This record gives sequence, structure tokens and C-alpha cells, in this order.
Amino acid sequence: MWRTPHLAAKNRTVASTVTVGDAKYRLLTKTPTRTLRGRPTDGPMDRQGQMLDRLDAPAIRQWSVAAAAVLEEHRQEIDDLNVFPVPDGDTGTNLALTVRAAADALALDASVSASAALQAMARGAVLGARGNSGVILSQILRGLAEDDRTPPVEEFGAASLQHALRNAAERAYESVNQPIEGTILSVVRAAADAAQAVRLHSGALADVVRAAAGAAADALARTPEQLPALARAGVVDAGGRGLVLLIDALVAVVTGAPISAAQPQPRLARSLEALSAEREIGSDEFAYEVQYLLEAGDAQVTLLRGDLAQLGDSLVVVGTGDGVWNVHVHVNDVGAAMEAGIQAGRPYRITVTRFADATTRSALEGPAQAPGEAAGPSLTVGPPVSAPARPHGGSVTAIVAVAPGEGLAHLFTAEGVVVVEGGPSHNPSTAEVLAAVRGSTAAHVVLLPNASQIAGVAEAAAHEARAEGIEVSVVPTKSPVQGLAAVAVHDPQRRFDDNVVAMAEAAAATRWAEVTVAQRESLTSVGQCQPGDILGLIDGEVVVIGAAVGEVAGIVADRLVGIGAELITIVVGRDAVDDDVQALVTRLAASAPLVEVAVFDGGQPHYPLLIGAE
Repeated sequence: MWRTPHLAAKNRTVASTVTVGDAKYRLLTKTPTRTLRGRPTDGPMDRQGQMLDRLDAPAIRQWSVAAAAVLEEHRQEIDDLNVFPVPDGDTGTNLALTVRAAADALALDASVSASAALQAMARGAVLGARGNSGVILSQILRGLAEDDRTPPVEEFGAASLQHALRNAAERAYESVNQPIEGTILSVVRAAADAAQAVRLHSGALADVVRAAAGAAADALARTPEQLPALARAGVVDAGGRGLVLLIDALVAVVTGAPISAAQPQPRLARSLEALSAEREIGSDEFAYEVQYLLEAGDAQVTLLRGDLAQLGDSLVVVGTGDGVWNVHVHVNDVGAAMEAGIQAGRPYRITVTRFADATTRSALEGPAQAPGEAAGPSLTVGPPVSAPARPHGGSVTAIVAVAPGEGLAHLFTAEGVVVVEGGPSHNPSTAEVLAAVRGSTAAHVVLLPNASQIAGVAEAAAHEARAEGIEVSVVPTKSPVQGLAAVAVHDPQRRFDDNVVAMAEAAAATRWAEVTVAQRESLTSVGQCQPGDILGLIDGEVVVIGAAVGEVAGIVADRLVGIGAELITIVVGRDAVDDDVQALVTRLAASAPLVEVAVFDGGQPHYPLLIGAE
């Protein structure tokens, strides 16, 4: 909503073509440009055909509204680009909600400078970010808003915008522990490169944003060449598609033209058959990859390198120049690697990954042979616990966990955990997780995301909480069963750092499996699946496709037992059938009599069964 603006018209003469990579961009020639100035009011404004040469706060507000609208319009299209067949929190929905949060925050802000408006927009995105894609997009907006120039920029011209795009690309890459090309990262970098190249030849804001949009679209079309999973599915990267729409909305604001939202076509240099995925095997000698960011001094990092070199291999420690280091190592003793980081400084954004070693590969190839007959297993059947939770108000340490079902929420709260509602159909926002951390009133908080797609949101909430003086560590749990294992070893009498190490070790030692229903046609590592097929996943990878939940669950459980499980935890979902659960328990009694089995009612949607193996 806008008042009639003051329009300052002038002619700008540009007559050249700029080449960026394989693309050529035609620059404007004697095009009248106008600066939009005004304040939001109750009246609509038709800007069709108007051209801006500066972006001020009102124009940025208009961009935020346009971006939120176009992402909402294309939400389903982007959701459908998801190459994984399980309901894991769709990208289009996450991006739309993140940008809507940014637009809402800016609508409530009275900033008059372009820099301040972008900062309000970025903060709204950070707090409202949902899913990993939303978190990365929030970091791109944060990069656009950050500017080391003084005083703050009142209006963005071509040079200022080009500088901001470069900063946004750098911020996006820095926000990811292991940047992967063929994603939104490649798209934002291409946009920044094109803006920089065109800026050398033209001072027109429209030239810069058009070049950025064109390069972003080209980079998006090339993503299948960089990620084999995209090539097999014949789609482009979903997060990158969302970013292209965001930049297209900016082009529309600057040029006054309608938003160009044509669906991109993947560009493949080779046939799909030639693009095969190679799975990372890791070190043969060491079972785990440990990675974290560390705040520490140079002297402490020198000692850390020596300590970690004695624990494992593939050691990489790189710094940013301001006391923050990225630490990567392959080890067998996860706790020792994390303890070394704690001794050196303050580790955070911790990631622990188990390598697919020879034992695991053998287990995935087929079920283990059943041992000889014996007495039935030790079976513990536990319905949702209704015992009152231990309050954390005023306590020294609290645990905050995301739980996708009422039964799982009861299991966590019975152990004194503060629960945030979440799951495949509802990824909590950064603001929701942050509110739970604040509400715990604890000085030290352990965060359990319990899903890969929530890890970025948990890290963003932890970052905000640390700025408020709350010490927060995120234990990278990828499933609720890993979260339950972590909570089981928490000891209120231990030091906070020691608890974090113990909980991370327990989570990493827990293999996790899921039985779910395929949502779309997809090519998996074990073949093609169709909507309605039953999928069995171990550690997030599809290992079996079947027609019945009971059949698939039995195969998955056999493989978990075959890799040495001593305790099997079964969490029963909302759509599970009692006969399938009983059949699974009976099967385990016959095939693994020495394995303890615990069954809980989780009530989680979309996943009839979650299975953990410790």
C-alpha cells in the first residue's frame, strides 16, 4: 500500500553486452529511470512500467510482499521438486513460511533507511526460518543486510546492491558446514558473480538485478549436472528454485514488469544414465566423522590439532580470522573428539556421522541369519507416560526437544524435557524453538532437533539464545529414537559440557530406522518406488521397498539386529496397525532372543513405525 510517489526521471545511456560464463546480458540503452520515494499508506499503487534506479525502504517493503506472494503461489511446485519420496518437510512450504515471516517483520518495522529495512527483514527470516532451506535463505537475507560501511546505506544503487549480493553469497556458504554445489548455494553465487561483472559496465540498477536473475536461473538449470540425485529425478534444486523466484520478485519491483516465474528446465550435459551417485564410505579404520565450529584462540587450536591427530585421521581445522574455527576429523571415540574441543574453547554446531563401513554395507545387503531357538526376548511395553514432568523453572540445565506426536511428547516430558511440537507436517520455526529455550528459564540448554530438516532451525535458535546469554548446545539427533537415547544418559549431577558429550555419544551410537509410505514416484538406492509403496529406511537411506508395513518392518528390524543391536526401541505411529506391531515383536522374539525390545506409543504422523537400535 503506497502513496503516489515522487518520481525523479532522468536518462541513462548504456550500450553494450556483458558476458558472464556462457550467458550474455544486454544492457539498457537511453532508458528513462525513476527513483521511487514515498511511505506506506492505505492506497494501492500500480507500478507497471516504472523503473527504479535506487532501492529505498518502501521499495524493499514492496519486494518483501512480492517475494512472499510469489513463493506462496509456487509453494506446491517447489514442494514437488523434492527428490526424496518420504514426507520430510517440503522445501516450498519452508521457503514460503520463512519469507512470509520476513515480510511480516518488515511490515511492523518503521525503518526509513534501506539498510535498516533489510536488517528487519533478515531478522524476521532468521526467527521464522523453517527447515534447512529456510535457514540458508535467512542467511542470504542476513548477508544482504550486513554492511560494514558507515553510515548505513539510505538507498541501494547498483554498486550497493552488487556489494550486498556478494556478501549474501559469502554468508550463505559460511552458514553450511559442508557446502554442496548444485544447491541454493550455487545459485546465489552465480547471481553475485553476474551482478559484479555487469556492474563494471553499467551503473543501472535494473541491469544489475536482471543479470543476477538471469545468472541465477542459468545456475538453477545446471544443478542436475552437479547433483546426481537431481539428474536421476529430472528436476532442479528446490531451494535454488525458491531463490530464483525471490530475485525475480526484486526484478519486478525495480523494473515494474510482471514477475517472470516460468518453470525451469534441467540442463544436462550428459545422459541421465551417466550421472550415478557415489556414496561416501569414509575411513576404513575410523567409524565416525565429527565436525563442529569452535570459538578459540590460536594457541588453543594448535594444541587441539595435536590432540585430534592422536585420535583419528582426515583432520582439517580452518579459521575465519576472527577466532572461529571449523574442525573436522574421523575418529572412533566421538566423546574424546568433542572433549578435546571443549578443552580448547566453545564448540557448537556439532555434527556426528557414522560411516557406511563394510559391516553396515553387509547388513544392508540382506537380513542376518536367525540364531538358534531360545527363550523369548525381554519385552517392555510402555504406553504414553502420564507422569508429571519435572519442571525446569529456575534449574541450571534444561533439555528442549522437538517431538512429532502426542505419545512422543509424553515420553520426553516425563523425563523433564521441554517439548516443541514438530514433525514432517509441521517444522517448527526458529522463533518457536527459541521461545521454548527462553521458557525453560535455564542457564544451560541442550537442544535435540530429532530430525535432519530441523537441525538448521535448532542452530539458528541456539545462536539467538547465545546472544541473550544462554549457553546452548545442539546435539545433532536425526530421529526421535536418537533423542530418547540421548535423554536416557543425561545426568543432572554432571557438568553441562560432560552431559553434552555423553548425550552426543549416545545419539551417535543409536541406529535409526523408519517405516513410511512413499508420497511420490522416485528412484531410490534400491529401485523405483511408486506413491503408496511402503519404504523402510535405515539412517535416512531407503533400504527396502514393499507392499505391507509388517513385511518391511520385519526386514528393517532383521538388519538392525544383524549389526549387533542389544536394545531395540519401537515407537508406534498414529497409523500403525496393532497386528503389525505384534508380528514385529514376535519376529524379534524368534530371531533375536537376547535382544531387549521396548515398545512405546508415539502417535507420530506419516511414520507407522520408528525403530531405534542401540
